Amino acid sequence: MWEENFDTEHEVGSKLDYSPVSWREYFDQMEDVNVGLADSRDVFRIYKAGNDGPLLVLLHGGGHSALSWAVFTTAIASRVTCRVLAMDLRGHGATLVRQSDDFSTQTMSSDVANVIRACYGETPPPIVLIGHGVGGAIAVHTASNMLLPTTVGLVAIDVVEGSAMEALHSIQNFLKGRPKSFKSMDHAIEWSVKSGQIRNLESARVSMVGQIKRCEVEEADTLEQASPVTDVVVECNEEFYDQSYVNDKEIAASESVYKWRIDLSKSEKYWDGWFRGTSNLFLACNLPKLLLLAGIDRLDRDLTIGQMQGEMLVQHVRL
Repeated sequence: MWEENFDTEHEVGSKLDYSPVSWREYFDQMEDVNVGLADSRDVFRIYKAGNDGPLLVLLHGGGHSALSWAVFTTAIASRVTCRVLAMDLRGHGATLVRQSDDFSTQTMSSDVANVIRACYGETPPPIVLIGHGVGGAIAVHTASNMLLPTTVGLVAIDVVEGSAMEALHSIQNFLKGRPKSFKSMDHAIEWSVKSGQIRNLESARVSMVGQIKRCEVEEADTLEQASPVTDVVVECNEEFYDQSYVNDKEIAASESVYKWRIDLSKSEKYWDGWFRGTSNLFLACNLPKLLLLAGIDRLDRDLTIGQMQGEMLVQHVRL
């Protein structure tokens, strides 16, 4: 029954296009921004759009990349006059840093400020910080510490300290449950949509490129590390596939696979610090601010008290 409903809802069996789409369809420019001293620079990948208006600085969630904002960028640019800068956070996407395992909020919020200063100098245009998940927490910390003095607004998407802290224990199980590698980029895009990890096919086609990378694999290494049941997903025509369809002969014959760009499990010691205290920091930010949540039931204690005390207005929007 579950498989029948899943297949119907996700149009399994129809010939959908799962090929990747270029960032050029959504952004005007792609740049690699150097931050730091000449002999020890970090390089951050950014994507830009627009030439006038306030600057929307977009910070993605854990495991994603700047390209996760591609569809949003086109949508917002068609409605308001603004500039957009979406960046790959450290350890993510095409960003390359010396200390790739340092995911502290202090370091990551400093990264944001350093990238903006490198692009716009000490007097950047009016900035609206917009972040999702971990990116939202970093946006809150950046605004709270006033690292960018021209910040005029803050938008946090799905950032609630209470629910985030409760969910931390399940993240490792989620990471262990997803495929460790894919046979092709197209196949990774297909998996992301059919598994529900990305619900928008258009977004998946442009953003999965920023989440996985092609890796050459030696045959012995592949057989040792890839389980025929859980580690690699392979194509199986137009039917909805699951991980049990994998066979070790097909894996061994592969010259390359696509793997996740970041091993999020290695950042576990920072998870608590990302979200602890963010609700109060958000409420205390002396800026016009917006918190976007899927439902009112996701408010934690601090946010609920803030709402009752008139510190923020709650509106229900039916989509």
